[in-house]
Amino acid sequence: MSTLKTQPNQANVTEFINAIDDPVKKKDSKEVLKLMKEITGEKAVMWGSSIIGFGSYHYKYASGREGDWFVAGFSPRKQSLTLYIMGGHKDKELYELLGKHTTGKGCLYIKRLSDIDMDVLKQLITKSVQRVK
Repeated sequence: MSTLKTQPNQANVTEFINAIDDPVKKKDSKEVLKLMKEITGEKAVMWGSSIIGFGSYHYKYASGREGDWFVAGFSPRKQSLTLYIMGGHKDKELYELLGKHTTGKGCLYIKRLSDIDMDVLKQLITKSVQRVK
């Protein structure tokens, strides 16, 4: 069985966020950092070189593939702020209320936090965390 390349490490989360060039993305990242910390009750840890994760859980698929992943996480990518939503997109009614966003398999992409309803985002993250804890 292969090991995931993205693993938790000792890189400094604050330094990573402070190195973000875009001032809005930096501000939004600090806000998501605070939000995920509050929701998970976990410390922020760098996973790989560009993902900030909170907590961890072990998963195992029917295929036999298994591994460890963070309970909640995000990455301030160049194109958008990427939030990792565990359990897919089961909360369609919340996504409809969220505001301007796109989704991918297990990911929520947001250009700016000002484009979305923060209360709805809190609900989505909370439900995601509850699915894996």
